[in-house]
Amino acid sequence: MLTPVGWGVAAASAVLYAGGALLGYPEPVALAVGGLLAVVAALLWTLPQPRLTVEREITPLRVARGEPADGVLHVTNTGRARRAGMRAYDACGDGRIEVRVPVLRPGATETVDYRLPTERRGEIPVGPLRLVRADPFGLARRVREYGEPRTLLVRPKTIPLPLLPSGRNHHLEGPTSDTAPAGTVTFHALREYVVGDDLRHIHWRSSARTGTLMVRQLVDASMPQTTIVVDTGAAAYAEPDDFELAIDAAASVAAGAARMNFPVRVLTGEGPLVETRGGAHDVEAILDRLARLSRTDVAHAAVEVARRVRAGGALVLVTGGRGEISGAAALRRRFDRVVCVRIRPEAPGPGLPGVALIEISDLEELRAAWKGAAR
Repeated sequence: MLTPVGWGVAAASAVLYAGGALLGYPEPVALAVGGLLAVVAALLWTLPQPRLTVEREITPLRVARGEPADGVLHVTNTGRARRAGMRAYDACGDGRIEVRVPVLRPGATETVDYRLPTERRGEIPVGPLRLVRADPFGLARRVREYGEPRTLLVRPKTIPLPLLPSGRNHHLEGPTSDTAPAGTVTFHALREYVVGDDLRHIHWRSSARTGTLMVRQLVDASMPQTTIVVDTGAAAYAEPDDFELAIDAAASVAAGAARMNFPVRVLTGEGPLVETRGGAHDVEAILDRLARLSRTDVAHAAVEVARRVRAGGALVLVTGGRGEISGAAALRRRFDRVVCVRIRPEAPGPGLPGVALIEISDLEELRAAWKGAAR
């Protein structure tokens, strides 16, 4: 491909050639021929295609915001010619990372590693590797892509937080989808029959349809549940970093309850985001879903979603404004405890009856204030 400079030289050469030929001046014609030859030479310079194979690794594939993650490239020269050190660029999100590939002999493989940016939460596509070959005068440039892209998932940063008491007795084992107490009236899911299951829990209709004995998996619904409402409205946060802190706070609360094997549900103004019964696997699911959550310009009454879910347990609202806090206070009768976490307030807000208000500027302030709320 010709660069803007190359197109300019080609156009100027064409004009000089036409004017010189029309007016009978050989000098402009000679200059035009020289310019056109330079353009052709630049295209030929960029024509050779290096024969390379590129394998990409990302370690780790999931990382908390701010923690290190590395990209690793294994570059192999599958051609017969020796390749001098090449300058390439690996696409990373909306930007690119410069990668210096060392000298490659025919059949040789070199490994190049580099640090990936993890300051922003979300899915970050990495790759493909773009090898740029340009002529010395900058008239032509050819970009070739190598290797399949991979995705780095940057999840929220979390801190360990104790479970928020809800005013009910906690089950000693804690409820999980696999080990929750059996025999209660709350249906959770269907699973295949295993030896020792109560025959009264067999779901005969599903068993007939699938050809496999299926049993109802029942869990104890009376366990204290933590409901977390995240305000995703852009108007509630003065800066993008404020929203990131809100997601970190919500993730810390949710992960703390799930690690202790208690049920957690996360809501936004658009509806339920994730609901789990607690456990290490559920912590991973919660963090993955929160990693992909983004702000919205559409106004939603986030706490209104909490009116439509099962009552009981603790309600935690995470927001950057004050508009949703009064709505959370109105839900005091539906939940055993109500806590509002406000992100970087411009001024301390007045307390509300029956609501624990926590105002924070970083996660360390949340850690200190949460201990008081948990008591």
